[in-house]
Amino acid sequence: MFTGIIEAMGLLRRRTVRPSGARLTIETGAFAEELAPGASIGVNGVCLTVVECEGGTFTADLSEETLRRTTLGKLAIGSPVNLERPVAVGGRLGGHIVQGHVDATATLLQKVGSIEGQVHRYSLPRKLQRYVVSKGSIAVDGVSLTVADLGEQWFAVALIPETLKRTTLGRLEVGDEVNLEVDILAKYVERLLTARLTTSEATELTVERLKELGY
Repeated sequence: MFTGIIEAMGLLRRRTVRPSGARLTIETGAFAEELAPGASIGVNGVCLTVVECEGGTFTADLSEETLRRTTLGKLAIGSPVNLERPVAVGGRLGGHIVQGHVDATATLLQKVGSIEGQVHRYSLPRKLQRYVVSKGSIAVDGVSLTVADLGEQWFAVALIPETLKRTTLGRLEVGDEVNLEVDILAKYVERLLTARLTTSEATELTVERLKELGY
């Protein structure tokens, strides 16, 4: 589990196409010595498993599903990426609960402001619209952000200078794609309400049937 607070930016150094997906090698100097095979790490909001570590880099495998659902397969060699290690038990939850399971990709529609602060407007896929609310949380390329404004097919976030400096969001241009992960709590609420409604409907049908039978 992650919190959406980016620890460092890495660089994509190599991508190897494999029969079942791809293998990425990413350079990171900030905490390379603390990574080990089998460890999880968030890369642009995607939870990956480290398979190799060497010379300030780590390597991770991507499945075909990951390539299809995220932007990682489209990154150019040398592209910066947001990196975050899983939150430690007992650590601070600085952002919100982020699983690293990308729900969809979106496009940067508009960028207003400067390095001193920007407002980004992103497209919002129809299947995710019900999970996004004004002032709610959303992860964009792994960065925990607050929804500042919301339309039917878009949402906007306000980025402070620190976020622009420490993450890849400050380097995005209009038309660039990003990974989105909505708040998992919204999904659980939807699931619970759906189950409750289904149970309620079933109970009502049973009562009506018993009345028909004369009970």
